[in-house]
Amino acid sequence: MTPKLKAGRPQPLGATFDEEGVNFALFSANAEKVELCLFDKDGSHEIARMDLPGRTDDVLHGHLPDAQPGLLYGYRVYGPYDPQNGHRFNPNKLLIDPYARALDRPFEWNDLHCGYIVGDPREDLSFDTRDNAALMPKCRVVGAIRKWDDASPCTPLARSVIYELHVRGYTMRHPAIGQQLRGTLAGLGNREISRHLRDLGITAVELLPVHPIGTPRRLREIGLRDYWGYNSINFFALEPSYLSSGDIIEFKQMVRSFHDAGIEVILDVVFNHTGEGDELGPTLSFRGIDNASYYCLQEDKRHYLDFTGCHNTLNVSHPRVAQMILDSMRYWVEEMHVDGFRFDLAVSLARQQHHFSSDASFLRQITQDPVLAKVKLIAEPWDLGVDGYQLGSFPPSWSEWNDRFRDTVRRFWRGEGGLLGDLAYRLTGSSDVFDRSGRRPTASLNYVTAHDGFTLEDLVRYATKHNQANGEGNADGANENFSSTYGGPEGATDDPAIKALRARQKRNIMATLLLSLGAPMILGGDEIDRTQKGNNNAYCQDNKISWIDWNVTDEARAFLTFVKRLLRFRADHPAFRQSEFFHGDHIDGTNFKDVVWLSPDGREMTNADWIVTETRCFGVLYAAALGVPNDAGFALLLLNAADTQVRFVLPTAEPDNSWCCVIDTFHEQVPPAAVLPQSSAFLLEGRSLALFVNERTA
Repeated sequence: MTPKLKAGRPQPLGATFDEEGVNFALFSANAEKVELCLFDKDGSHEIARMDLPGRTDDVLHGHLPDAQPGLLYGYRVYGPYDPQNGHRFNPNKLLIDPYARALDRPFEWNDLHCGYIVGDPREDLSFDTRDNAALMPKCRVVGAIRKWDDASPCTPLARSVIYELHVRGYTMRHPAIGQQLRGTLAGLGNREISRHLRDLGITAVELLPVHPIGTPRRLREIGLRDYWGYNSINFFALEPSYLSSGDIIEFKQMVRSFHDAGIEVILDVVFNHTGEGDELGPTLSFRGIDNASYYCLQEDKRHYLDFTGCHNTLNVSHPRVAQMILDSMRYWVEEMHVDGFRFDLAVSLARQQHHFSSDASFLRQITQDPVLAKVKLIAEPWDLGVDGYQLGSFPPSWSEWNDRFRDTVRRFWRGEGGLLGDLAYRLTGSSDVFDRSGRRPTASLNYVTAHDGFTLEDLVRYATKHNQANGEGNADGANENFSSTYGGPEGATDDPAIKALRARQKRNIMATLLLSLGAPMILGGDEIDRTQKGNNNAYCQDNKISWIDWNVTDEARAFLTFVKRLLRFRADHPAFRQSEFFHGDHIDGTNFKDVVWLSPDGREMTNADWIVTETRCFGVLYAAALGVPNDAGFALLLLNAADTQVRFVLPTAEPDNSWCCVIDTFHEQVPPAAVLPQSSAFLLEGRSLALFVNERTA
């Protein structure tokens, strides 16, 4: 007997379990009617279909008495199939609820998912009458999430060290994780993972997208898949392949494991576009529910505006689309206890009338939201539209991926000239970019490597990309990586001199990252010499190219020890956790400036020194935290990107003090003969960096 729907309620959107059954509510401004389709426990057969009887403010709704969590469902939405006027309704295609909390299976490409007839000369103006329900993921009703015992570490950004990782790639080869849990959130929740990161000195993990992934046709045809996951088809559910049990409790347990270790969890979210692609893409959810509302359309209504390079752009200016995104964020914070978000191509979210605005409605809504205003907000400050590069333009509460930091540090250590001034800004929080509107150094999210690009190991092994495995003729991925082989062949080498130089360059780059003002981000696996064999765009490589090899070599173990030492020093020393920008001003009541830039002869640099393009060596004296116990605020950083040794005269920071060398990248570990008097000379080796702190001689 077919169950009968009651009118139900228009809020909340999605499928909501209560004591009497399940309420279903779906927004669509242009639908003529919506059918709720129910499926058997395997999702193989449709067992009931019924109209949502209620309609309130463009929300169609109904209540199914006695329904229970675990029920599988989907929608069929009726309306005009009129692409030239922006409408693509096709009730032959089962659709995913945008608010679904869980899906029963991963998405697999099939031409049946398209609303048009693939191969028809009319392309998307044709209409496909075939039913795709048997192949579509089904939505699963999730019960009310009870309060659970878990507390966020709430680490201030000034003390944060972020670590970017991929759920699957990080766990697929980990020896402490059982075979059945590898590649899953349950595997990532293994205490050995959080222990490694805690011991390293990490305060937050940033997870590449965990939402359900829509792998496109092209990748399916060549036997690859969307590994990174930047083609979301839902913003509330988890990618089913990341759940070993199918239960979303795995995510909560993973979060608790990290929180127990003092590590926050940040989600990389893709709210700028969806995996439905352009007019020749599949009809999976938003397109079939209300294409004209969910997407930014061109003037002809048939084609999509593409600010993202991914063939469509979500219409965040629409109040219901903005509501969906904000509801998603609140769900992940309140119900799943995440600590922040990194927004992919965030400029797309702040476009009004197609142009970026730092005062965009969506950004204001987040700032005004009592839940979301408290979490970490990180923007990727660009998209592919007009005026798409907006580094430094986001509101004061946001941090931004700073690609200028990445490129300047890479170029300086590669040996390029004319970069002293630029590097000085990057070392001190990029005040030239962010020192406005009350923003602080932590507005700069500093990184040198990320998922998109070379790993740190590959940065010193390869001069060119090697992306042949991606099936695009090596045309994809960035061409200018500011990398080098340092005299060796592309890839690994047995030459001891080249290996030593490459290892030293890695120490230089990592030390520069971790000894700069701002919030640093490390790419997962860089601390143990992870390589992708020169692939700088491994978005479709769900294999050993992307999976981290945990079989750590002696060389990798030495570098891991070095990174741990750096992070301990950063955590202990206040000069690198400044909450305000350096300005070169005198500190009240002293003769010291908060920052002094030094030439190798020990004097303060002049304007003429900055513009000498041949210079590749300089120093910086930080005195911003004067007055803390043991005068721990003084730190002296010396950098030499030239091939030759430089004699550097150490400055006088305070009478009766000596300089203690705590880091020297010319050596793998703690440098010998570490204490030097002030005004003495230090021989700074070529291609090396040294860090000193002041030490009482009395």
